[in-house]
Amino acid sequence: MAKYAFLVEVKPQYLAEQSAPHEDLYVFAYTITITNIGEVTAQLISRTWNVNDATGHTERVKGLGVVGQQPLLKPGQSFEYTSGTRLRTPTGTMHGSFFCVAEDGEKFDTDIPMFVLDALSDADGPRTLH
Repeated sequence: MAKYAFLVEVKPQYLAEQSAPHEDLYVFAYTITITNIGEVTAQLISRTWNVNDATGHTERVKGLGVVGQQPLLKPGQSFEYTSGTRLRTPTGTMHGSFFCVAEDGEKFDTDIPMFVLDALSDADGPRTLH
């Protein structure tokens, strides 16, 4: 087991009722579950997202915490939140990282590997991402 490690699970969902395809507006929600699988209590401090649409346009989003919180997770604890994004195309991708600080002062990043946002064939379940 790694001393400093978070497991990230992502479940994206297309929100047809909030989208307007005729205006090139596609709205997606994504539910993130973060679990501390390390040996040391650690806090999620900030996030960086790269949101890419099918035309190659990339939006980089940086900010403190997630949904206004900076969860402190003991080993084995999880934190779940739902957020969203808008694209100008029916498909796209997201990836990024969380910056974390452990209770003992060690700083580490948790990568969020790329996942697909797809209005044409909505995701069919959670994906485990390390």
